[in-house]
Amino acid sequence: MAIPSAYLASTPTQPSSAGIAPVSAGVITPAPIDWHTDELGHTVPFSRAFGDVYYSLVDGLNESRYVFIERNQLPERFIQLFKQTDDALAPQPSFTIAELGFGTGLNLLATWQLWRELKAQHVLNNDTTNSLAPRLHFISTEKFPLTKADLAQSLASWQAAEPQLEPLIAKLLAQYPPLIEGCHRLHLADDVTLDLWLGDATYSLAKLDNSSGAAVDAWFLDGFAPSCNESLWAEQIFTQMQRLSRPGTTAATFSCAGVVKRGLRAAGFQVTKVKGFGRKREMLTATVPDQTIEKASDNDPTVPLFSHYPRRVTIIGAGVSGLMSAWTLAQRGIRVLLLDKTAPLAGASGNPRALLAPKMTPIHHVAEHLHTTGYLYSGRLYRQLDNSVATDADQTRLDKTPIFTPTGMLDLLTKANIDTQQIALYPDDLATTLANEDAQTRAGLTQQDFTENLYLPQSGLINPYALAQTLLAHPCITFEQRHITQIDSQTDSATVRLICADGEVVETERVLIAAAYASCLLESRIFDFRKIRGQLSWFSPTAEQLEYLPKLPLKYAGYCTPFIPQPGDEQLNTLTPGQPQFLFGASFVRNDTDTEVRESEHQVNYIKLITALPQLATVVSPETTGWQARAGIRAQTPDYHPLVGPVGVEPSQPGYNDAKMWTLSGMGSKGYAYAPICAEALADIMTGSFAPLSAQMLAKLAPNRARLQTALQS
Repeated sequence: MAIPSAYLASTPTQPSSAGIAPVSAGVITPAPIDWHTDELGHTVPFSRAFGDVYYSLVDGLNESRYVFIERNQLPERFIQLFKQTDDALAPQPSFTIAELGFGTGLNLLATWQLWRELKAQHVLNNDTTNSLAPRLHFISTEKFPLTKADLAQSLASWQAAEPQLEPLIAKLLAQYPPLIEGCHRLHLADDVTLDLWLGDATYSLAKLDNSSGAAVDAWFLDGFAPSCNESLWAEQIFTQMQRLSRPGTTAATFSCAGVVKRGLRAAGFQVTKVKGFGRKREMLTATVPDQTIEKASDNDPTVPLFSHYPRRVTIIGAGVSGLMSAWTLAQRGIRVLLLDKTAPLAGASGNPRALLAPKMTPIHHVAEHLHTTGYLYSGRLYRQLDNSVATDADQTRLDKTPIFTPTGMLDLLTKANIDTQQIALYPDDLATTLANEDAQTRAGLTQQDFTENLYLPQSGLINPYALAQTLLAHPCITFEQRHITQIDSQTDSATVRLICADGEVVETERVLIAAAYASCLLESRIFDFRKIRGQLSWFSPTAEQLEYLPKLPLKYAGYCTPFIPQPGDEQLNTLTPGQPQFLFGASFVRNDTDTEVRESEHQVNYIKLITALPQLATVVSPETTGWQARAGIRAQTPDYHPLVGPVGVEPSQPGYNDAKMWTLSGMGSKGYAYAPICAEALADIMTGSFAPLSAQMLAKLAPNRARLQTALQS
């Protein structure tokens, strides 16, 4: 009996019955793989759990093109999208594909390759300032993903067969995430985004939020055959397809099983049998016709609620929240005017270095843990920004200071929500526990007890000045120093008027307030945050001190790290490029907005340091002469989650994402981890796209959520 033509791994109802041992909730189990050879000599992965190959043994790549690309009419639809980019009245310039079963990523690669080729042919003037520049959003689900090594082995033969796939495969492998549950957003190119949802497909689809009008344009139904994996063809899957589709949405699948036909029809699709690929006699295509959708009410989420794709946005506040929001919107072709009363990073975001390291959680919480999601996304983004600068054709940018310096980080678990047994459930490339001797060697502290520790190999230091300079170089971003004192937003006006301290007026289509704790002074509907003063201390160690200080960042009740200032650091703080520094802190003072440096808080930082690391008492003197410091004010909410989205508008209201007033604020001390992913979510809401956060998480971030009514404790 021939092996059936089926494809990518996904979600059995009972993993143990499919040959995969049960594991703890939240743990992602890599796919158990054997290897076969197809008729063309390509290496093909075979799922031991489901007893099926990942794609046809005739020709997997051409099968992807025939079944999913051609049968969803993607060439014609992509060309149409590229042709409409000069039409000011065109709908949002993006195309969204949702796939069940990521597997080897072959469908993604074939689609991305087509997108690149057609865009090169039909978008003659690739203007980055064009707000209708087309974008491809590929959303895929996978419960049992391949390891990175298995993925690379599977794609190697296709790379050899079609060398033009080589750069695409390299980019996918470079960003392939650790195997933990939740959404992993990967920017494969400026105009191509992959959201890889790891976990059960039904749950992943249910988490997609379409309250802003987002919808899937084409479905790739590419799970293993229904006879091998019933759960990926269950009624709940088709129910989610119906929720996430709109008139004109298409679907294609290799399967012609009765359960698939019935499910698609029940979901409102018109189903057609067509010739299958290779020796497969038939397959199915499907479309949601106009007549199957009744005229929608104003609150129907299947109909986009926005009136137009925003062309211009003004942002108030140039800390990390404002900078990341500006860049994320600009990446979508939206022109951004960024305003600050002083300068970029003048506030709490302007510390000499920021440590990128999450507060870890037990793994069964990880899919809805903003710390972890933000940490992984931010790390990928900062590395990607550095790589884009390093390879830029403009030689003047090649010597730019790196944004991210990978260091690894040791957490002493002084104030942790997780123990070493729980850490062991995480993939080692994300989090692990080191043997005491290994931890001592890495830290350079041979007398410190590291028996209990958390080691984050992907952690590192962020250079705020380098990040700001890279983001501000975007051609769609303009920075101006302006002190906004009042916002006039008339309900009957299409514009918002921003009143400056000098009396000048700035008119804008939409305004995003990212002014941290001062945001509520500009818009009373924004929460009045708890104000937390934090002072960081640093000094220039002698050569002898440097030998005995920690060699990598350490986290305790505070944190400490060595670093070497780079050119540009002196623009924000008193630093000399090239002269080693030791940074530690920070203090924590509630309801205090004074930013003057205090000797008393130098001492607080010192006591925290030597309490956690007693052997440093003989290395670092409490004498603070020559120490430097910076104090900033953190904006904190009762639930420790930031504010992300439109102000004063509920998601169910008409015009939800067409609101004129928005905010991204309340990051606490986690701005460099939170702001990038939150800015992505905000931009997606504003442009009517699917966000990389679940509907549940977006509700936790809503600026008018009920949780904010809880009284703040002093």
